[in-house]
Amino acid sequence: MSPDRLIYMANQIGKFFQSQGHDKAVPGIAEHIKKFWDPRMRKAIFAHLDAGGSGLDPNVRDALETLKQA
Repeated sequence: MSPDRLIYMANQIGKFFQSQGHDKAVPGIAEHIKKFWDPRMRKAIFAHLDAGGSGLDPNVRDALETLKQA
């Protein structure tokens, strides 16, 4: 799956949780990605994050950082 598609999908998840505010959105996004994304998808989005993470919404970026550290 292309990085552009993964960025789009991650940002869509972020938009869903956005109305809950940062403190609830970040764990919600992280949990969704952890539960529903294939390990290869997570590996690819983490690689994109490590390369600067351009195009990722701030809440999504924070959620991915949280997941990466777990």
